[in-house]
Amino acid sequence: MKLFQSIKFYLTSIPLLMLVIACSDLEPDITETSKVELIQSSARWYSRDQVAQGGLVFAANCAICHGSNAEGIAEDWKQRLDDGSFPPPPLNGSAHAWHHPNSMLIQVIDNGGAAFGGKMPAFKDVLEEAEKLAAIAYFQNYWTDEIYDQWEQMGGTN
Repeated sequence: MKLFQSIKFYLTSIPLLMLVIACSDLEPDITETSKVELIQSSARWYSRDQVAQGGLVFAANCAICHGSNAEGIAEDWKQRLDDGSFPPPPLNGSAHAWHHPNSMLIQVIDNGGAAFGGKMPAFKDVLEEAEKLAAIAYFQNYWTDEIYDQWEQMGGTN
């Protein structure tokens, strides 16, 4: 009999609890600096939370060279610098980052940019895998739907 009463209690309590949660106006506790508006609307591999986390990771590790909105800071990212290296390219879809799948973007983050003629340091031992993916989500969020779709057709999520 007690078992029946317990089951009955839980079965009647769960819908009530779900109604209370659904009607509440509770929002996750997100600081102003971590709020990032999703710029594009198409279905993408990353979540809103990844873009928000990526904004923090990007600001702390990437923005000094690639610009706060991944727009790049060099006048011409294709023009070699006096030392023969290339400046950091924009990552916002206006340069060539969208030509590379995520696996290659992770390799560049891990190993740095020397293999491509740049001076980007390696972040293999600095950032966790989730942070690297979040940083990629952040700058891909600036890509237009057209660029993102082309990237996907080229095997971007591989």
